[in-house]
Amino acid sequence: MDLEIQDWGCLDYNEALQRQLAWVQDRINDSAPDRLILVEHPPVVTLGRSGSRKDLCVSKSVLQDKGIDLHLVDRGGQATFHTPGQLVAYPIIKLLEKDLHAYLGRLLEVGAAVVRSYSLEPVLKKNRPGIWIESGKIASVGIAVKKWVTYHGLALNVSNDLEGFKSIVPCGHPEEEIASLQGRLGHPVDLQEVKDRFLEAFQTHFGYRTIANRKLSSGKHPHWLVRPAPNLTGIDRMEALLENLHLATVCQSAQCPNLGECFNRGTATFMILGTQCTRACRFCAVDSGKPQPVDPGEPERVARAAQLLDLKHLVVTSVTRDDLPDGGAGQFTRTIDRLRRSCRQATVEVLIPDFKGSVDALQNVCTAGPDILNHNVETVNRLYPEVRPGASYRRSLGILEYAANQRVPVKSGLMLGLGETEDEIENTLRDLKRTGCRFLTLGQYLAPSENHHPVDRFVTPGEFDKWAERGHRLGFASVTAGPLVRSSYRAEEMVTPTTC
Repeated sequence: MDLEIQDWGCLDYNEALQRQLAWVQDRINDSAPDRLILVEHPPVVTLGRSGSRKDLCVSKSVLQDKGIDLHLVDRGGQATFHTPGQLVAYPIIKLLEKDLHAYLGRLLEVGAAVVRSYSLEPVLKKNRPGIWIESGKIASVGIAVKKWVTYHGLALNVSNDLEGFKSIVPCGHPEEEIASLQGRLGHPVDLQEVKDRFLEAFQTHFGYRTIANRKLSSGKHPHWLVRPAPNLTGIDRMEALLENLHLATVCQSAQCPNLGECFNRGTATFMILGTQCTRACRFCAVDSGKPQPVDPGEPERVARAAQLLDLKHLVVTSVTRDDLPDGGAGQFTRTIDRLRRSCRQATVEVLIPDFKGSVDALQNVCTAGPDILNHNVETVNRLYPEVRPGASYRRSLGILEYAANQRVPVKSGLMLGLGETEDEIENTLRDLKRTGCRFLTLGQYLAPSENHHPVDRFVTPGEFDKWAERGHRLGFASVTAGPLVRSSYRAEEMVTPTTC
């Protein structure tokens, strides 16, 4: 059995519950696999089906004054408290054996295994769901089931502040002492490490042979960066097609957060000239290293994929190939030409590297006649030495201006959250507009790993809306801006008969 895992970071309790309910319905309809959600919540008290206001030691208004939310929920049990630093696990799995008691026992054993892995002895009590160590309760359980699909789950105190538990009667037992892993061990405990141990124990106790879609966030991403888990069927179908044609996509190589959505829509951004980049930009997840020779059959396979997917708008990009005399421009022109002959009704967009500033290389691509030529500046001028060593802000602006002067519609984009200032963003937008750039994308930078440039801040959706409005006022024909926007995300929506 496969298990799809999502780490939602710190997410509002009610929003997490609504997502759970939607996914429960997916599982009931067999349109999704079993899933396990790991999450933290801002301070909140929840009252289960057996609970009431009598389980509160303070009034609702006092809770609000303390910044603690209150929810009545449909899980079993009475009152409990959630806060950051506590690991909350919500399994959404179909109970094929239809035995809720056995499921509860296994879930408790998973939590007990995690506690035991820290050399603490867990205690399970008859008819009292939860996990204790010595005299303190360290984990509570409250579950629900709909048509034999589970939701709600288990909360394990790791490094959270336990003060909020004084506002409730925990699980109906006023004498209950509450404990945490960090409090009992007497030293800091890494929550990510606890998550990893929980996943291992869950896989073992529930018999999952593989863990699918295991992409855990090591940082605290805001809720607007969390996407619902995609349907794996569409992803599998697309990946099989790409594998059969020996094609790569930037969606896969650059860890795009929209991969699931786009693959399920039957779209992808093809990446030609291999998967090894000759540069090592500090924002990019694409591998760097010694590239393979240019594949002469690649343009034909791209065209075949476009035909099979019945694409009406194609986006073709590449790794940077500083090892080639023309920077790979010839492969772009051959691919454009092949697409023109095989997909006559489709529009073609190319997302090109800088070709080391070669005018001849750029001219060849412009002459091939793409409907849109995209070259991203990526960030502001000041950050180039740190973020894009080997590239040049002025060179990138020059590429856009040259292509625009050839009457090729030009597009560019940049990432926010790398450490730029508002004035620098404003100046960059003005620079882009002066080149003749007509299409603009703005998205949130997300570090592919700890070895990449760190995220300076998470830009809110409201700020992206502000910059989109500013872009329109500056005169861009089309602006797409948002936390999860990427250069080729829904690229076809920028293409109309009046814009190309």
